[in-house]
Formats: sequence, structure tokens, C-alpha cells
Amino acid sequence: EHRLRYAGMFEVSYSSFIKFNKHLDIPFSDIDVAWLKRYEKWMKEQNLSVSTISTRIRHLRAVFNLAITEHSIKSDCYPFHSYKVSKLNKQTAKRALNKQDILKVMQYKGTSPMECLAIDIFIFSYLNAGINFIDIAKLKYSNIIENHLTYNREKTKKLISIPLQAEAMEIIAKYKNMKSPYLFPVLSPFHKTEIQIANRLHKVLAKVNKHLKEIGEKLELPIPLTTYVARHSYATVLKRAGVSTAIISESLGHSSEKITQVYLDSFDNEQISNAMKNLL
Repeated sequence: EHRLRYAGMFEVSYSSFIKFNKHLDIPFSDIDVAWLKRYEKWMKEQNLSVSTISTRIRHLRAVFNLAITEHSIKSDCYPFHSYKVSKLNKQTAKRALNKQDILKVMQYKGTSPMECLAIDIFIFSYLNAGINFIDIAKLKYSNIIENHLTYNREKTKKLISIPLQAEAMEIIAKYKNMKSPYLFPVLSPFHKTEIQIANRLHKVLAKVNKHLKEIGEKLELPIPLTTYVARHSYATVLKRAGVSTAIISESLGHSSEKITQVYLDSFDNEQISNAMKNLL
């Protein structure tokens, strides 16, 4: 599927399984609830974050799901009926800021071009339904249609259409470059192959998050500032403003809330536009 970063994450998980178990020359049935609990405990002893532990185990679950789909194993040796990955997610540290802290970030004046870019990407994400960094980096002028930002989310391929607010348009205008089709100076026509694009995105995201973390420390924010905090904050601010969870899910383009998504497609842009008036 050419999801190079995603594939890379699976390679990291694979190495982790090998390091823990010494080899993977074992039947699926050996990976039971007890095995998973030992693996979870081992990862905690490595001082890995809850989100990393959750990701590794979800990758293992994905392999089990594929094995069942391909009839390589029977569902009776599926350990994830009893071992719930969701319990790990509940332990994840808070990733959202309140509106007051968001405004602090928006009012911060960057002291270098990279710091300014980091702030602008964070604000642009917050103002545009928590659009993630990879989707921001790949946005082109052709994604602006009738004052809406319209794009297919990289992760889920879901079509997203968000009304562009004046503050977001100002950020776009700031980075306008006639030599590049991209809205932001992350990718350029130089980056042609999937590998070049993936490497560039990885490098710039690391820089952006490094600057955001430093800015967050200067502003004495309660949590480390990253691009992902913008997405969580967008959803949390709207939720606290009384906006329907269903409309928030629609604007975020979630695929994990599959049951909700069955009836979310009926929400139109006007409802999302009205909901987003609560952001500022």
C-alpha cells in the first residue's frame, strides 16, 4: 500500500518481539494472554511509553487478525478476546490543552523561521479539524476548493472537507511560493520518490516537534507540546463547548470509531462550519 512509515513501525515492533522472545519460531497458540502480559511487563521495564507499548501490541494483533482472515489459524487461539489493548490506551497521558493554553501558543512570536513554521503548523492543525502533520505537508493549492480545505486523509483515505477560517488563510498566504505547488515549505518538487518524501517528512516532523516542545516549556504548558496535541485539543475544545461527538468524529475523519462512522457521513459542511465557530 506504499505506507512506508507504517511499514517501518511494524519493522520496529518485529525487532522488539525478537528481542523479547529471542526468536519467533513459535506457533500462534504460544502467544496467549500470559505471554502478552509478560511482554507488556518487559516493555514497561524498558521504560517505554504507554503509547509505544500499545502500538507494539496492536501490531501483533494485526498479524493475528490477518492470520485468521487467511485461515492460517483458528479464532480459538486468538488472545485478544481476553487481553484488551484498549486498557493500555486508558493509561495514555493527557494530550489536550484547554482554550486558554491554545491561545497562549497562538500569541507566541517565533524567534526563528523554524520556530515560526512549528507554531504555524500547530495553529493550522488546530484550526482545521486536527489535520495531522503528514496531511499538512502534502497539501497543495488544488486542495483549496470554494474556501474549504478538501483532501483525502493519508491514514484512512477518507475525504475531509473543512471550512477555512481567516486565520488559516493568513498562514497559507504567509508561505505562498510560486515555485512550489505545496501550501507549506516542507515538501518541494525535488521530493519525487516515496522514500524521499517519507525521509523528508520524518526529518521535518522531528524538528517541528523539537521546537514545539521548547516553546511549550517557555510557556509553562501543562503537557509537552507536539503537533498531535493540536488534534487532541481541537476535539477537546469543541467537546467542552457542547459540540456533538458525532460531528467531531466526522470532522476528524476517524476510522477507529467505525460504528459511529456508519451514520456520520450524513453530516454536511454547514454543521461542521457552525461547530468550528467555537474554536476561537
